[in-house]
Amino acid sequence: MDGGVATAAPAIELRDVRKTFRLESGEEVVAVDDVTLTVPEGEFVCVLGPSGHGKSTMLNMIAGFAEPTAGEVHSGGEPVEGPDPRRGVIFQRDTLFLWKRVADNIGFGLRAKGVPKEERDEIVARYLRIIGLESYGRAWPRQLSGGMRRRVAIAAVFANEPEVLLMDEPFVGLDYARRATLHQVLLDLWERSRPTVFFVTHDVDEALALADRILVVVRGQVAMEQRIELPRPRSVSDLGHGDLADLRTRILEHLELGSRTA
Repeated sequence: MDGGVATAAPAIELRDVRKTFRLESGEEVVAVDDVTLTVPEGEFVCVLGPSGHGKSTMLNMIAGFAEPTAGEVHSGGEPVEGPDPRRGVIFQRDTLFLWKRVADNIGFGLRAKGVPKEERDEIVARYLRIIGLESYGRAWPRQLSGGMRRRVAIAAVFANEPEVLLMDEPFVGLDYARRATLHQVLLDLWERSRPTVFFVTHDVDEALALADRILVVVRGQVAMEQRIELPRPRSVSDLGHGDLADLRTRILEHLELGSRTA
């Protein structure tokens, strides 16, 4: 019998993963090119890269929406064979049910899992407080601003307590002030339950503000990888000075090179 301490399986693991698509012309396009990647439990990873270089394809394979052409994708030590409620997904556009009130949107996953109404109502009320929308539980999504809708969408996923949270440019199109507010909401929720986060973005400053580790994906491969040890929250001043400023420059150089050689 092995007396050693058991090691938790990685929350996300890609083993020699390759994903290709065939165009109508017959040409084969490589979206993800032999990527091996491990993300431990509780880590917040931000993924940057030029458009069309495989970031979202990688996320979709982790979510179970797409299958690798070659290699293996695992989550929590199990092969990913399709979508799973243990892996929550937030897209570029919120996916709220327009015919359900805000509270019902947040509680939808809990109801689907059979959580009793009294407990469900308590959880929904807690998340409404966290996202600062206590008085909007009976509102319809159409009555909310874009930033408020994003907050509800994030709360709806967190309320379901996923082990892995996959985010595909969830704050794209929002102004700086709204993004900053949503960053804090996201970090507050993440600090409470510490799911593993795989966050795809085009915004370098967003990645620097949020991530434990940054990956830069160019032509379907991880071209750069860097941990960030600076504690959060990270101010605008932090992003413009010292190690983060140097890291920002290096990331931008990789992105510029990747865009030129695409």
